[in-house]
Amino acid sequence: MLEKLLQKEIKASPLGAGGAGGVYIHIPFCKQACHYCDFHFSTSLGKKETMILALQKELELRKNEFESTSVETIYFGGGTPSVLNTAEIEAIIATVYANYLVVKNPEITLEANPDDLSKAKILELAKSPVNRLSIGIQSFFDEDLKLMNRAHNSKEADASLRLAKQYFDNISIDLIYGMPDMTTARWEENIDKALAFNISHISSYALTVEPKTALASFIKKGLIKPVDDEVAQEHFNMLLEKMEANGFVNYETSNFGKPKYFSKNNTAYWLGKKYIGIGPSAHSYDGIRRAWNINNNVKYIKAISNSELPMEEEILSKTDRYNEYIMTGLRTIWGVSLERIENEFGKNYHQYLLQQAENYIQEHLLFIENNTLITSKKGKFLADGIAANLFMINLS
Repeated sequence: MLEKLLQKEIKASPLGAGGAGGVYIHIPFCKQACHYCDFHFSTSLGKKETMILALQKELELRKNEFESTSVETIYFGGGTPSVLNTAEIEAIIATVYANYLVVKNPEITLEANPDDLSKAKILELAKSPVNRLSIGIQSFFDEDLKLMNRAHNSKEADASLRLAKQYFDNISIDLIYGMPDMTTARWEENIDKALAFNISHISSYALTVEPKTALASFIKKGLIKPVDDEVAQEHFNMLLEKMEANGFVNYETSNFGKPKYFSKNNTAYWLGKKYIGIGPSAHSYDGIRRAWNINNNVKYIKAISNSELPMEEEILSKTDRYNEYIMTGLRTIWGVSLERIENEFGKNYHQYLLQQAENYIQEHLLFIENNTLITSKKGKFLADGIAANLFMINLS
Protein backbone atom coordinates (compact mmCIF):
# COMPACT_ATOMS: atom_id res chain seq x y z
CA MET A 1 0.00 0.00 0.00
CA LEU A 2 2.79 2.43 0.92
CA GLU A 3 4.57 1.86 -2.41
CA LYS A 4 1.30 2.53 -4.31
CA LEU A 5 0.89 5.84 -2.48
CA LEU A 6 4.46 6.80 -3.22
CA GLN A 7 4.09 5.94 -6.89
CA LYS A 8 1.20 8.41 -7.09
CA GLU A 9 3.15 11.02 -5.15
CA ILE A 10 6.15 11.21 -7.49
CA LYS A 11 5.71 10.87 -11.23
CA ALA A 12 8.66 10.29 -13.53
CA SER A 13 8.86 13.19 -15.97
CA PRO A 14 10.25 12.79 -19.53
CA LEU A 15 14.00 12.44 -19.64
CA GLY A 16 15.66 15.77 -19.01
CA ALA A 17 12.37 17.62 -18.82
CA GLY A 18 11.30 20.01 -16.10
CA GLY A 19 12.77 23.17 -14.70
CA ALA A 20 14.82 21.74 -11.82
CA GLY A 21 18.11 19.88 -11.69
CA GLY A 22 21.10 19.14 -9.55
CA VAL A 23 24.74 20.15 -9.19
CA TYR A 24 27.20 17.38 -8.36
CA ILE A 25 30.67 18.44 -7.18
CA HIS A 26 33.42 15.82 -7.24
CA ILE A 27 36.11 16.30 -4.58
CA PRO A 28 39.00 14.13 -5.85
CA PHE A 29 40.92 13.65 -2.59
CA CYS A 30 41.13 10.87 0.00
CA LYS A 31 43.39 10.25 2.98
CA GLN A 32 44.00 6.69 1.77
CA ALA A 33 42.75 4.31 -0.89
CA CYS A 34 40.02 1.83 0.01
CA HIS A 35 40.78 -1.60 -1.40
CA TYR A 36 37.51 -1.85 -3.33
CA CYS A 37 37.32 1.67 -4.77
CA ASP A 38 37.78 2.54 -8.44
CA PHE A 39 36.53 6.15 -8.24
CA HIS A 40 38.88 8.95 -9.27
CA PHE A 41 40.83 10.46 -6.37
CA SER A 42 44.31 11.40 -5.18
CA THR A 43 45.81 10.77 -1.74
CA SER A 44 47.96 13.88 -2.16
CA LEU A 45 46.26 17.03 -0.90
CA GLY A 46 48.97 19.33 -2.23
CA LYS A 47 46.75 20.81 -4.94
CA LYS A 48 43.62 21.13 -2.80
CA GLU A 49 43.48 24.93 -2.80
CA THR A 50 44.13 25.13 -6.55
CA MET A 51 41.49 22.46 -7.16
CA ILE A 52 38.87 24.40 -5.21
CA LEU A 53 39.52 27.47 -7.34
CA ALA A 54 39.20 25.32 -10.46
CA LEU A 55 35.87 23.87 -9.25
CA GLN A 56 34.58 27.39 -8.68
CA LYS A 57 35.72 28.50 -12.12
CA GLU A 58 34.11 25.49 -13.83
CA LEU A 59 30.85 26.38 -12.11
CA GLU A 60 31.14 29.86 -13.59
CA LEU A 61 32.11 28.61 -17.06
CA ARG A 62 29.12 26.29 -17.25
CA LYS A 63 26.36 28.42 -15.77
CA ASN A 64 24.68 28.87 -19.18
CA GLU A 65 23.90 25.13 -19.21
CA PHE A 66 21.46 25.82 -16.35
CA GLU A 67 20.15 29.10 -17.70
CA SER A 68 16.55 27.79 -17.67
CA THR A 69 17.05 25.27 -14.88
CA SER A 70 16.83 25.89 -11.15
CA VAL A 71 19.10 24.01 -8.77
CA GLU A 72 17.24 21.93 -6.18
CA THR A 73 20.15 19.77 -4.99
CA ILE A 74 23.86 20.35 -4.41
CA TYR A 75 25.82 17.18 -3.74
CA PHE A 76 29.45 16.95 -2.64
CA GLY A 77 30.77 13.52 -3.63
CA GLY A 78 34.15 11.99 -4.16
CA GLY A 79 36.69 11.04 -3.12
CA THR A 80 36.14 12.32 0.38
CA PRO A 81 34.53 15.78 0.48
CA SER A 82 34.93 15.97 4.25
CA VAL A 83 38.68 16.51 3.80
CA LEU A 84 37.71 20.09 2.89
CA ASN A 85 37.36 22.56 5.71
CA THR A 86 34.01 24.25 6.21
CA ALA A 87 35.16 27.55 4.71
CA GLU A 88 36.16 25.77 1.50
CA ILE A 89 32.80 24.00 1.31
CA GLU A 90 30.94 27.27 1.88
CA ALA A 91 33.00 29.02 -0.82
CA ILE A 92 31.93 26.42 -3.39
CA ILE A 93 28.29 26.65 -2.32
CA ALA A 94 28.47 30.45 -2.56
CA THR A 95 29.73 30.11 -6.13
CA VAL A 96 26.69 28.01 -7.01
CA TYR A 97 24.38 30.65 -5.53
CA ALA A 98 26.23 33.44 -7.36
CA ASN A 99 25.91 31.82 -10.77
CA TYR A 100 22.76 29.68 -10.68
CA LEU A 101 19.12 30.04 -9.73
CA VAL A 102 18.79 28.01 -6.52
CA VAL A 103 15.42 27.00 -5.11
CA LYS A 104 14.44 27.92 -1.56
CA ASN A 105 15.77 25.33 0.90
CA PRO A 106 17.73 23.13 -1.53
CA GLU A 107 19.02 19.77 -0.37
CA ILE A 108 22.77 20.21 0.18
CA THR A 109 24.53 16.93 0.91
CA LEU A 110 28.09 16.37 2.04
CA GLU A 111 29.63 12.92 1.90
CA ALA A 112 31.80 12.51 4.98
CA ASN A 113 34.02 9.90 6.56
CA PRO A 114 33.65 9.23 10.30
CA ASP A 115 37.30 10.10 11.03
CA ASP A 116 36.73 13.63 9.70
CA LEU A 117 33.66 14.30 11.83
CA SER A 118 35.09 15.72 15.01
CA LYS A 119 32.75 17.67 17.26
CA ALA A 120 34.29 20.93 16.05
CA LYS A 121 33.78 19.94 12.40
CA ILE A 122 30.17 18.91 12.96
CA LEU A 123 29.43 22.16 14.80
CA GLU A 124 30.87 24.15 11.90
CA LEU A 125 28.93 22.15 9.31
CA ALA A 126 25.71 22.56 11.29
CA LYS A 127 26.09 26.35 10.96
CA SER A 128 26.85 26.10 7.21
CA PRO A 129 24.33 25.71 4.35
CA VAL A 130 24.94 21.93 4.39
CA ASN A 131 21.70 20.32 5.60
CA ARG A 132 22.29 16.63 4.87
CA LEU A 133 25.19 14.33 5.78
CA SER A 134 25.98 11.08 4.01
CA ILE A 135 28.39 9.25 6.30
CA GLY A 136 30.56 6.45 4.93
CA ILE A 137 30.24 4.03 7.83
CA GLN A 138 30.44 0.88 5.60
CA SER A 139 30.59 -1.38 8.68
CA PHE A 140 30.50 -1.15 12.46
CA PHE A 141 33.11 -3.94 12.76
CA ASP A 142 36.88 -3.43 12.70
CA GLU A 143 37.58 -6.65 10.82
CA ASP A 144 35.43 -5.43 7.90
CA LEU A 145 36.95 -1.94 7.96
CA LYS A 146 40.48 -3.35 7.91
CA LEU A 147 39.64 -5.58 4.94
CA MET A 148 38.33 -2.53 3.09
CA ASN A 149 41.30 -0.37 4.23
CA ARG A 150 39.01 2.31 5.56
CA ALA A 151 40.59 5.27 7.36
CA HIS A 152 38.29 4.98 10.37
CA ASN A 153 37.60 2.31 12.99
CA SER A 154 34.40 1.05 14.60
CA LYS A 155 34.66 3.44 17.58
CA GLU A 156 34.91 6.42 15.22
CA ALA A 157 31.94 5.12 13.23
CA ASP A 158 29.84 5.01 16.39
CA ALA A 159 31.08 8.33 17.77
CA SER A 160 30.57 10.25 14.51
CA LEU A 161 26.94 9.14 14.28
CA ARG A 162 26.22 9.99 17.90
CA LEU A 163 27.59 13.50 17.37
CA ALA A 164 25.97 14.06 13.98
CA LYS A 165 22.56 13.05 15.31
CA GLN A 166 22.70 15.93 17.80
CA TYR A 167 23.00 18.57 15.08
CA PHE A 168 21.57 17.08 11.85
CA ASP A 169 18.09 15.73 11.25
CA ASN A 170 18.76 14.47 7.72
CA ILE A 171 21.49 11.82 7.87
CA SER A 172 22.26 8.91 5.58
CA ILE A 173 24.86 6.21 6.10
CA ASP A 174 26.49 3.75 3.72
CA LEU A 175 26.78 0.05 4.54
CA ILE A 176 28.47 -2.68 2.49
CA TYR A 177 27.33 -6.31 2.49
CA GLY A 178 28.49 -9.52 0.84
CA MET A 179 32.07 -9.19 2.05
CA PRO A 180 34.31 -12.27 2.33
CA ASP A 181 33.95 -13.90 5.77
CA MET A 182 31.04 -11.64 6.71
CA THR A 183 28.60 -14.00 8.40
CA THR A 184 24.86 -13.53 8.24
CA ALA A 185 24.89 -12.90 11.99
CA ARG A 186 27.46 -10.10 11.66
CA TRP A 187 25.55 -8.52 8.80
CA GLU A 188 22.35 -8.62 10.85
CA GLU A 189 24.17 -6.97 13.74
CA ASN A 190 25.45 -4.28 11.36
CA ILE A 191 21.87 -3.50 10.32
CA ASP A 192 20.67 -3.51 13.92
CA LYS A 193 23.43 -1.13 14.98
CA ALA A 194 22.45 1.25 12.17
CA LEU A 195 18.76 1.11 13.07
CA ALA A 196 19.53 1.81 16.72
CA PHE A 197 20.65 5.32 15.74
CA ASN A 198 17.16 6.07 14.39
CA ILE A 199 18.49 7.64 11.20
CA SER A 200 16.20 8.33 8.26
CA HIS A 201 18.16 6.98 5.28
CA ILE A 202 20.54 4.12 4.51
CA SER A 203 22.35 3.37 1.26
CA SER A 204 23.64 -0.18 1.10
CA TYR A 205 25.70 -1.84 -1.61
CA ALA A 206 27.01 -5.30 -2.33
CA LEU A 207 30.79 -5.44 -2.36
CA THR A 208 31.86 -5.57 -6.00
CA VAL A 209 35.28 -6.46 -7.33
CA GLU A 210 36.34 -3.79 -9.81
CA PRO A 211 39.29 -4.39 -12.14
CA LYS A 212 42.62 -2.83 -11.18
CA THR A 213 41.66 -2.41 -7.53
CA ALA A 214 43.65 -3.75 -4.59
CA LEU A 215 40.71 -6.02 -3.76
CA ALA A 216 40.83 -7.63 -7.21
CA SER A 217 44.58 -8.21 -6.80
CA PHE A 218 44.19 -9.76 -3.34
CA ILE A 219 41.49 -12.14 -4.56
CA LYS A 220 43.55 -13.13 -7.59
CA LYS A 221 46.52 -13.92 -5.33
CA GLY A 222 44.33 -15.93 -2.97
CA LEU A 223 44.86 -13.55 -0.05
CA ILE A 224 41.12 -12.85 0.23
CA LYS A 225 38.20 -15.14 -0.58
CA PRO A 226 36.21 -14.34 -3.73
CA VAL A 227 32.91 -12.52 -3.36
CA ASP A 228 29.98 -14.97 -3.18
CA ASP A 229 26.87 -13.73 -5.04
CA GLU A 230 24.60 -16.12 -3.15
CA VAL A 231 25.78 -14.71 0.18
CA ALA A 232 25.29 -11.17 -1.13
CA GLN A 233 21.74 -11.99 -2.18
CA GLU A 234 21.02 -13.51 1.23
CA HIS A 235 22.37 -10.37 2.89
CA PHE A 236 20.24 -8.16 0.62
CA ASN A 237 17.07 -10.10 1.37
CA MET A 238 17.73 -9.78 5.10
CA LEU A 239 18.34 -6.05 4.68
CA LEU A 240 15.11 -5.65 2.74
CA GLU A 241 13.02 -7.42 5.37
CA LYS A 242 14.53 -5.60 8.35
CA MET A 243 14.36 -2.17 6.74
CA GLU A 244 10.73 -2.55 5.70
CA ALA A 245 9.87 -3.79 9.20
CA ASN A 246 11.35 -0.56 10.57
CA GLY A 247 9.40 1.84 8.35
CA PHE A 248 11.90 2.30 5.51
CA VAL A 249 10.94 2.25 1.84
CA ASN A 250 13.31 0.61 -0.64
CA TYR A 251 12.68 3.36 -3.19
CA GLU A 252 15.72 2.35 -5.26
CA THR A 253 17.62 -0.94 -5.18
CA SER A 254 20.43 0.38 -2.97
CA ASN A 255 18.54 3.14 -1.17
CA PHE A 256 16.22 2.93 1.82
CA GLY A 257 14.49 5.99 3.18
CA LYS A 258 11.72 6.83 5.57
CA PRO A 259 8.86 8.77 3.95
CA LYS A 260 9.85 12.42 3.35
CA TYR A 261 13.53 11.46 3.71
CA PHE A 262 14.27 10.03 0.28
CA SER A 263 17.44 11.60 -1.09
CA LYS A 264 16.31 14.30 -3.52
CA ASN A 265 19.64 14.01 -5.29
CA ASN A 266 19.34 10.22 -5.72
CA THR A 267 15.67 10.42 -6.68
CA ALA A 268 16.38 13.02 -9.36
CA TYR A 269 19.09 10.80 -10.84
CA TRP A 270 16.88 7.71 -10.99
CA LEU A 271 13.98 9.69 -12.46
CA GLY A 272 16.18 11.04 -15.27
CA LYS A 273 16.37 14.70 -14.23
CA LYS A 274 19.09 17.02 -15.45
CA TYR A 275 22.34 17.34 -13.52
CA ILE A 276 25.69 19.00 -14.04
CA GLY A 277 28.90 17.39 -12.79
CA ILE A 278 31.74 19.65 -11.66
CA GLY A 279 35.31 18.44 -11.12
CA PRO A 280 37.64 15.82 -12.57
CA SER A 281 35.81 12.63 -13.70
CA ALA A 282 32.39 14.17 -12.94
CA HIS A 283 29.52 13.29 -15.28
CA SER A 284 26.68 15.48 -16.56
CA TYR A 285 23.33 14.66 -18.15
CA ASP A 286 20.54 16.69 -19.71
CA GLY A 287 18.26 14.05 -21.16
CA ILE A 288 19.79 13.94 -24.64
CA ARG A 289 23.49 14.43 -23.93
CA ARG A 290 25.90 12.81 -21.52
CA ALA A 291 29.27 14.42 -20.77
CA TRP A 292 32.23 13.58 -18.54
CA ASN A 293 35.30 15.48 -17.42
CA ILE A 294 38.86 14.22 -17.70
CA ASN A 295 39.91 12.05 -14.74
CA ASN A 296 43.29 13.68 -14.20
CA ASN A 297 43.67 16.41 -11.56
CA VAL A 298 46.64 18.19 -13.14
CA LYS A 299 45.15 18.23 -16.64
CA TYR A 300 41.77 19.29 -15.28
CA ILE A 301 43.23 22.24 -13.36
CA LYS A 302 45.34 23.33 -16.34
CA ALA A 303 42.40 23.26 -18.75
CA ILE A 304 40.06 25.13 -16.42
CA SER A 305 42.74 27.77 -15.72
CA ASN A 306 42.77 28.39 -19.49
CA SER A 307 38.96 28.66 -19.49
CA GLU A 308 38.70 25.35 -21.36
CA LEU A 309 36.33 22.54 -20.44
CA PRO A 310 38.26 19.23 -20.37
CA MET A 311 35.18 17.30 -21.32
CA GLU A 312 34.01 14.60 -23.69
CA GLU A 313 30.37 14.11 -24.60
CA GLU A 314 27.99 11.90 -26.51
CA ILE A 315 24.52 12.49 -27.90
CA LEU A 316 22.22 9.70 -26.80
CA SER A 317 20.28 7.92 -29.53
CA LYS A 318 16.65 6.92 -29.05
CA THR A 319 17.82 3.41 -28.19
CA ASP A 320 20.36 4.77 -25.68
CA ARG A 321 17.62 6.77 -23.97
CA TYR A 322 15.26 3.79 -23.94
CA ASN A 323 17.92 1.55 -22.41
CA GLU A 324 18.77 4.18 -19.82
CA TYR A 325 15.14 4.53 -18.80
CA ILE A 326 14.78 0.75 -18.47
CA MET A 327 17.92 0.52 -16.35
CA THR A 328 16.99 3.34 -13.98
CA GLY A 329 13.25 2.66 -13.89
CA LEU A 330 13.47 -0.98 -12.90
CA ARG A 331 15.69 -0.09 -9.94
CA THR A 332 12.97 2.13 -8.45
CA ILE A 333 9.51 1.77 -6.95
CA TRP A 334 8.23 4.00 -9.77
CA GLY A 335 9.09 1.41 -12.40
CA VAL A 336 8.84 1.86 -16.18
CA SER A 337 5.76 3.57 -17.56
CA LEU A 338 4.49 1.57 -20.55
CA GLU A 339 2.55 4.62 -21.73
CA ARG A 340 5.73 6.66 -21.69
CA ILE A 341 7.60 3.95 -23.60
CA GLU A 342 5.01 4.04 -26.37
CA ASN A 343 4.69 7.82 -26.48
CA GLU A 344 8.42 8.63 -26.40
CA PHE A 345 9.92 5.66 -28.20
CA GLY A 346 7.14 4.17 -30.33
CA LYS A 347 5.12 0.98 -30.67
CA ASN A 348 8.09 -1.17 -31.69
CA TYR A 349 9.87 -0.45 -28.41
CA HIS A 350 6.65 -0.98 -26.47
CA GLN A 351 6.00 -4.37 -28.06
CA TYR A 352 9.64 -5.41 -27.69
CA LEU A 353 9.64 -4.54 -24.00
CA LEU A 354 6.49 -6.57 -23.30
CA GLN A 355 7.86 -9.56 -25.21
CA GLN A 356 11.20 -9.47 -23.38
CA ALA A 357 9.51 -8.97 -20.01
CA GLU A 358 7.05 -11.86 -20.36
CA ASN A 359 9.32 -14.58 -18.92
CA TYR A 360 10.23 -12.36 -15.96
CA ILE A 361 6.55 -11.68 -15.31
CA GLN A 362 5.84 -15.42 -15.38
CA GLU A 363 8.68 -15.96 -12.88
CA HIS A 364 7.22 -13.22 -10.63
CA LEU A 365 10.38 -11.10 -10.94
CA LEU A 366 8.43 -8.31 -12.67
CA PHE A 367 4.77 -7.32 -12.62
CA ILE A 368 2.55 -4.78 -14.35
CA GLU A 369 0.37 -2.44 -12.32
CA ASN A 370 -1.33 0.76 -13.48
CA ASN A 371 0.29 0.29 -16.91
CA THR A 372 3.71 0.36 -15.25
CA LEU A 373 6.35 -2.38 -15.31
CA ILE A 374 7.74 -2.82 -11.80
CA THR A 375 10.36 -5.07 -10.24
CA SER A 376 8.92 -7.38 -7.58
CA LYS A 377 10.49 -7.91 -4.18
CA LYS A 378 11.79 -11.25 -5.48
CA GLY A 379 13.42 -9.52 -8.45
CA LYS A 380 14.98 -6.50 -6.69
CA PHE A 381 18.45 -7.99 -6.21
CA LEU A 382 18.46 -9.05 -9.89
CA ALA A 383 17.20 -5.72 -11.28
CA ASP A 384 20.34 -4.82 -13.22
CA GLY A 385 20.57 -8.21 -14.90
CA ILE A 386 16.88 -8.16 -15.78
CA ALA A 387 17.19 -4.65 -17.21
CA ALA A 388 20.14 -5.69 -19.39
CA ASN A 389 17.99 -8.41 -20.94
CA LEU A 390 15.29 -5.87 -21.73
CA PHE A 391 17.68 -3.51 -23.52
CA MET A 392 17.07 -2.77 -27.18
CA ILE A 393 20.08 -3.57 -29.35
CA ASN A 394 19.00 -3.53 -32.99
CA LEU A 395 16.74 -0.47 -33.38
CA SER A 396 18.16 3.05 -33.51
